[in-house]
Amino acid sequence: MKMHNFYAGPAVLPQETIDGTIEALREFAGTGMSLAEISHRIKEFESIMAEAQSLFKEILSIPEGYQVLFLGGGASLQFCMVPFNLMRKKAAYLNTGTWASKALKEAKLFGDVVEIRFDPEGKDFATLPADYEIPADADYFHITTNNTIYGTEIRYDMDSPVPLVADMSSDIFSRPVDVSKYALIYGGAQKNLAPAGVTFVIVREDVLGKVTHKIPSMLDYRTHIKEGSMFNTPPVIPIYAAVLTLRWIKANGGVAEMERRNIEKAAILYDEIERNSLFFTPVNKDDRSIMNVYFNVKPEHEALYGDFLKFATAQGMIGLKGHRSVGGYRASLYNALAKESVEELVRVMRDYEKAKLG
Repeated sequence: MKMHNFYAGPAVLPQETIDGTIEALREFAGTGMSLAEISHRIKEFESIMAEAQSLFKEILSIPEGYQVLFLGGGASLQFCMVPFNLMRKKAAYLNTGTWASKALKEAKLFGDVVEIRFDPEGKDFATLPADYEIPADADYFHITTNNTIYGTEIRYDMDSPVPLVADMSSDIFSRPVDVSKYALIYGGAQKNLAPAGVTFVIVREDVLGKVTHKIPSMLDYRTHIKEGSMFNTPPVIPIYAAVLTLRWIKANGGVAEMERRNIEKAAILYDEIERNSLFFTPVNKDDRSIMNVYFNVKPEHEALYGDFLKFATAQGMIGLKGHRSVGGYRASLYNALAKESVEELVRVMRDYEKAKLG
């Protein structure tokens, strides 16, 4: 039976990435060694690192003045690296869910933080904040563009009066991005790019070096720029896998084509959720993510929650269980997920509706 991978991360990857990484683990680039045991200083891997940086710049049309880094620690480490490097006195954070809240928590260790959110009481993340004002005296404004748990997404590049910082862990390469509008973009790789273990950072160099406090070498972006992301041993295997994924994106039409496919997949599933008598999504229509679709059984059918999960899992729908903090279901539609998987999920939803309601 074919398995359809809807996990939110680690998540589905292109088959070319999986196959190519397996081959490199057996033997890398004719070296007679596995990718898992090579030195990161050999010329064969240095060329992979250079290609990773080059493909990032090409696919995202990154302008001059930006550096692309590949670091460890996940996006969670960036939650503190960003304020460590950019905050002098004050920052502003758009709080749109769990991961934005975690980033905000770390920033509060470094200075004054202005929190902007739709619901001041913290009860609703199903709608994105609107009509807010970005403080003009903030050192930067931080956003989380896609919210995997609540299923909302900022799918445009906003104008900001202060340097704009974005966590794009779960929607990078899913659409074209005007990088020039951002001072810094970061994210974990385990959604649209590679296995967990590498973190990407796209940073405009002119925003660095302005804080007066000392920064530990390992947490200073300038350290990693100077050393070409090799200040310490980089996560070799995830970086190699990322290059294979980037090659796949380029060969399949780039981010414009990824966006077209993702919009199509999301529309198929959202249309079924709205049609189906058993399911609903609380997410505001204008704010819905095309990466992570959050839905649930309607309140009057609450008793069917676990039963549908078993029904779907038995037919190869893997990873649909919602995050433990909100429950429900979550279908992640990352770049590598085929449209056929979404169509199969829709078939399962319709079959279940028919079985229960006739």
